[in-house]
Amino acid sequence: MTTDTATIAAYDADAARFAEEWETQPAPTDLHDTVRRFLTPGPTADIGCGSGRDTAWLNANGYPAIGFDASEGLLDEARRRHPGIRFVHATLPNLQGVTDGSFTNVLCETVIMHLPPGTIAAAVTRMLAILRPGGSLYLSWRVTERTDRRDDHGRLYAAFDPGVVLAALAGARILLDEQVDSLSSGKIIRRIVARKSA
Repeated sequence: MTTDTATIAAYDADAARFAEEWETQPAPTDLHDTVRRFLTPGPTADIGCGSGRDTAWLNANGYPAIGFDASEGLLDEARRRHPGIRFVHATLPNLQGVTDGSFTNVLCETVIMHLPPGTIAAAVTRMLAILRPGGSLYLSWRVTERTDRRDDHGRLYAAFDPGVVLAALAGARILLDEQVDSLSSGKIIRRIVARKSA
């Protein structure tokens, strides 16, 4: 199983512009509020960290975080913009090299919609696996209706049944499940927080 290579190539080709866009968006205060409400301070994995904006916020707010991304271009931008924070190459759904049970929290903000639909359940299962017992997963994705599409950059936006995600989380307790307008991007996102069984 693999990620969508065209999406990674799009991010690599224009990493500086994407990073600048994310870093200059309004602060995602809705994300911050949700993290403070549901996540426990402790080691945190930011999966699909992009420019490192959220990884930096986590580190500054009691959630010592490592940023993981599939795009080497975005990782270069994150390291340049947020020195002193650890950023590591890892690709969903496998997250090769990331140890099971090593994080109190996993944050995956608007990433899984870039995965081929057939890999989404495996990606969610893998993110649960890297959590410690009792740890929390924050997961969100941009909602795409009816059919998969690609934007002008070639990035995949998968249209998938949310039931695929919920089925992969069947062994965890759902603490939050909502569809909202993102205050940062203005896009419609689905947001789920789940707690792994102790």
